[in-house]
Amino acid sequence: IMGGKYMKKHNTVKVVLITLLVIMLLTWLLPAAYYQTSYVDQGRVQMGLFDLFSYPTTALSYFGYIALFILVVGGFYGVLNKIPAYRTLLDDMAKTFKKKGKLVVSIIMVLLAVITSICGLQLGLIMFFPFLIALILLMGYDKLVAALTVVGSTMIGIAGTTFAYANTSTLISTLSIKVSSNMLVKVIILVIGLGLLIFNTIKHINKVESESKAKKKKSTKTTKSDSSVESVFEAKVEDFVPAKVSKSKAKTWPLITVLSIIFVIMILAFISWTGAFSNTAFDTATKAVKEFKIFGFALFGKLLGNVNAFGSWTLAELMATMIIFAGLLMIIYKVKFEDGFQAFITGAKRALEPAVLVILIYTCLVAVTYHPFQLVIYKAILGITKGFNVFTAAITAILASVFNADPLYAFQSVVPYLTSIVKDNSVYSTIAVVYQAMYGVTMLVAPTSVVLMAALSYLGISYKEWFKNVWKLLVELLVVMLIIFTILILV
Repeated sequence: IMGGKYMKKHNTVKVVLITLLVIMLLTWLLPAAYYQTSYVDQGRVQMGLFDLFSYPTTALSYFGYIALFILVVGGFYGVLNKIPAYRTLLDDMAKTFKKKGKLVVSIIMVLLAVITSICGLQLGLIMFFPFLIALILLMGYDKLVAALTVVGSTMIGIAGTTFAYANTSTLISTLSIKVSSNMLVKVIILVIGLGLLIFNTIKHINKVESESKAKKKKSTKTTKSDSSVESVFEAKVEDFVPAKVSKSKAKTWPLITVLSIIFVIMILAFISWTGAFSNTAFDTATKAVKEFKIFGFALFGKLLGNVNAFGSWTLAELMATMIIFAGLLMIIYKVKFEDGFQAFITGAKRALEPAVLVILIYTCLVAVTYHPFQLVIYKAILGITKGFNVFTAAITAILASVFNADPLYAFQSVVPYLTSIVKDNSVYSTIAVVYQAMYGVTMLVAPTSVVLMAALSYLGISYKEWFKNVWKLLVELLVVMLIIFTILILV
């Protein structure tokens, strides 16, 4: 169900390819430099034409597991599409929630943002995006509402990162600060960001509803020249949910139970128990289980294989969990292996374009890593003012986020150099807030945002239409962030 029937000639792919070409051009225009105890000028290190074809291979070798995860998500929902209980569950939930739709959408946003803030699950949560999008569309809302819900809340969660050590470990180690540093400020960013997101989403919903009522009163058909928000983001629900089975008597409680178990496992497995809370209970428990011997044989250790403890899970373990439970659902709902396997392959094929997007986005990351021109830009911007300045820091944070899809790479590209020119370590905790917050806000519109571009591809929303409808939210977030940063410095 992650296909592209609504794709306008693969708009998202075009946007990412153009971004890659811009990066290639910059390698010719700007010299390369890196920071390692001191600033080192490398001269120009240009990117060649054949690099355009070899770098995706490098991206695949380092980040291919993320693309594979997207394919597995597609396959998982391919299996769900073969189970009548899945559509029944969606219909029942949509019918129950429809009367309080705006409240439900707001609650979903809060949950996704808080989970991302605590667990750093911006990629793992993609597993539930198709389910949430289908639910929102069945409730009668359009594709923009669905995109704002899943993408917007995830990015706000990143901006207001609290205990997601995996996302901020580079900042914590480089700046020698604690996870708890400026925790109140992070929570404030999370709350205000959510407030702005919910406000703008409900504003869009009200606008669409008022336009719909006005059209009904006029009793006139929408013309081709009509460019209303409703016509641009209107969705055919059938393209995002399985076919409705008439008089289906399939019980939904086994499906609800399985999805709930996966959700709980995902949360527990991705919370950084050791890094954020200095809790090694899961490490100890996992070691004990794997080393437990029956008649001198470590049976569980052999059966589990090389599995990480909760708190150290990656997408690889989450993929294995999804496949195992997909098989379990096939058994529960008596789906033949051949049918289930074919459904998984069909779903994976439909997820191919978002998976390709992932590789292209990480190709951009490979390009800026092998041709490090970006530090030259950061040095020039940070050199405008003496010491630490929130505005120049925010600008470099935005650029670093666009160039580097992964937060750890984004922070590593500029923060070590920044510490070399800012000796006052009393502002280091503020620097961390600035960079994590600006990364989250930037990924709301950056063409190198994996979550954003994958969601737009899935929903068939063009990048242009997305930007046209979220730029006001973006400006509001930027203004609020800069005010918070300035207050932090003054205090």
